[in-house]
Amino acid sequence: MRGPIEGLDTPHPLAAALPGLFQEDDFAQRFTSALDAVLAPVFSTLDNLEAYFDPCLAPGDFVAWLAGWVGLTLDENWPVQRQRALIAEAARLYRWRGTAKGLAAHVALYTGTEPEVVDSGGCSWSATPGGALPGTAEPRVTVRVRVPDPSAVDRRRIDAIVATAKPAHVVHEIEVLQS
Repeated sequence: MRGPIEGLDTPHPLAAALPGLFQEDDFAQRFTSALDAVLAPVFSTLDNLEAYFDPCLAPGDFVAWLAGWVGLTLDENWPVQRQRALIAEAARLYRWRGTAKGLAAHVALYTGTEPEVVDSGGCSWSATPGGALPGTAEPRVTVRVRVPDPSAVDRRRIDAIVATAKPAHVVHEIEVLQS
């Protein structure tokens, strides 16, 4: 029986499970074949369920839901392959979340280039007793992105990425420069 999805047959036709009395009944055969057409996509989904949770294999329309499941907001202007790559890297990104390394990795996935991350430092010390401490008292991070065409980069999107990937109390600044 062919269902509403061309070429998708049911692996478990219901008519075969009917009692012998209904095996020759035309109405029962047509009725169960209609149910087969409705159930074929359900069986196919359940048979391939693990593929739905793999960002490299999930259907294109399922990728955005999968991103939400791991707490990511995708840029709908990206090609699907780039969205899949971001979702696949989510665990690694979260492991380094709040660090300069994690911030750089997150911004690099968006821009396609390795950014320069300059922070004010997590701790202060001086080699000279009583000397001035290096860095600033206010926690601050500057993210410099060098791209061939700065106008092609959405600064607001980078700002949103940095805001979610850095510690909440740290002030940040974005610099998009021509390479």
